[in-house]
Amino acid sequence: MDDSQVPQVPLGIAADLDRKLDRANELLQRMLAEVAKTPSTHAIFVDAGYVYAAAGLLVTGTEDRRSFDLDAEGLIEAFIDKARTIFADSRLLRVYWYDGARRRIHTPEQQSIAELPDVKVRLGNLNANNQQKGVDSLIRSDLESLARHRAISDAALIGGDEDLVSAVEAAQGYGARVHLWGIEASDGRNQAEPLLWEVDSQRTFDLDFCKPYVTRRPVTLYEQEGPAPGREDVRFVGARIAATWLSERGRAALADLLPGHPYLPGSVDQDLLIEAERLLQYSLRGHADLRRALRDGFWQHLQSQY
Repeated sequence: MDDSQVPQVPLGIAADLDRKLDRANELLQRMLAEVAKTPSTHAIFVDAGYVYAAAGLLVTGTEDRRSFDLDAEGLIEAFIDKARTIFADSRLLRVYWYDGARRRIHTPEQQSIAELPDVKVRLGNLNANNQQKGVDSLIRSDLESLARHRAISDAALIGGDEDLVSAVEAAQGYGARVHLWGIEASDGRNQAEPLLWEVDSQRTFDLDFCKPYVTRRPVTLYEQEGPAPGREDVRFVGARIAATWLSERGRAALADLLPGHPYLPGSVDQDLLIEAERLLQYSLRGHADLRRALRDGFWQHLQSQY
């Protein structure tokens, strides 16, 4: 076929096509320029149970929350500062703090964390053995939802449970990069290997990083020279401490505490034990029956004042 037989596009239609192509190219260039100007976004996901156990064991030698205080505000700020360094061209969406609570009712400590700027507290349940339930599913739900809606490009995940693998895979499936942060283990590892295999990068915080934020609670040991106090004596001391607790904190704190009956938050229970031992000049450790009497007296007085 020679050139004379090739169909010719009318000049008007050709000009119109050229204009449309130019317009499409212009819009594409604008879109690419806008995307280039849009900062990437990261979020930090903290499994508080892992942080308490790992940091407590590393700094104080115990995972028992009642044996040490954790400066959650300072630690969260340290995590945010580290993220600013690592994700230098990215902005922080927020920090998600996952913890357990009985009936998913915030403890006073969790309330104070929830009031921090750029922090959202998400609660799973806490069973009778103080084991968290539902935390991993909350992490997966948030990670997957934020990644699916392109709300984050990077996620710093602080945890160690193998059940978090599905959360990592879900986020990665939508294009987000997941970076696993951990706390140094004094012996072996405190993060599951399958989790380490799935993430995009790993980082470990050592003793020097954690030490400023973990403080062992003072424990006074008393010589057991005389007979153990009676249950009624201990119950009376529990009520006496409750009266002081109520006068210092007020009825608003009482209303927050009552839904957790018969359980006390770990920090309140530890303070109750230490003050009772001071008043009795007798160690109640190893006396489960007396500690129950102490808590009974504490609760009985609080309930009588409600």
